[in-house]
Amino acid sequence: MITATEKFAGVDLTDEERAEVCDLVVFDKPETVANPFSGESVELCPEAVAVYDWIKGAEMLEDYRSVEIGLGIFMRNWPEAYMALLD
Repeated sequence: MITATEKFAGVDLTDEERAEVCDLVVFDKPETVANPFSGESVELCPEAVAVYDWIKGAEMLEDYRSVEIGLGIFMRNWPEAYMALLD
């Protein structure tokens, strides 16, 4: 079993954030994600895809605490992708 520390080894996370993302599924390959409003596409590393999917799911469930935590992680670790996809 892969731990959250291993899954997000290269990602800058606080202890609170690490606890929040520990159950996220991280796949092996990058994915291209498009902004549904602008159409701009960005290729994301697997860790960024997991956090992006978590943010979008939390938005749908109106779990704004998770959205805010996810946005903070995304903004700090992948700022260019954040500007294209989530800003």
